Amino acid sequence: MRKLSMDELNRPTIEQFKNRKKLPVVLLLDSIRSLHNVGSIFRTADGFAIERIILCGITGQPPHREIEKTALGATQSIDWSYEKNIINAISHLRKENYQIIAIEQADNSLYLDEYQPKANKKYALILGNEVNGVSDEAMEMIDNCIEIPQFGTKHSLNVVVSAGIILWDFYAKITKG
Repeated sequence: MRKLSMDELNRPTIEQFKNRKKLPVVLLLDSIRSLHNVGSIFRTADGFAIERIILCGITGQPPHREIEKTALGATQSIDWSYEKNIINAISHLRKENYQIIAIEQADNSLYLDEYQPKANKKYALILGNEVNGVSDEAMEMIDNCIEIPQFGTKHSLNVVVSAGIILWDFYAKITKG
């Protein structure tokens, strides 16, 4: 076995990527503190070709050196916007018929393996602050809450790891479904 060369990866140009069909998912970043986490989420979102990212609250915005360090250019390929108030972002997405889903540990949450997204629906997934999680204001407006099962002593995953797990799961269920 040998690794593929960069030429063999058939990476699309930014223009080609922007014109491709996207996974019907929007990520809402609810006051993510770390600029490295923000950049890594952009890169992960690019990897799964999601529709866009909405940065909310204190979440840092491109262009920023610390975001670009981990995004590796994904801030140019992924559409994004900033909305200071997550309530406004959620309200707007609801009018566009997105299902609003928090990724959080909460009472009545569904384990990820129990949730089945549908190919003909649109989803807005909220990822919360590294310390406080998804804000209480956002939790009051959600349609569902998905929890990633955990079995260790920490019961805490880095927000980027959570984004990767959730996006892979949605991609696999929607496209391979």
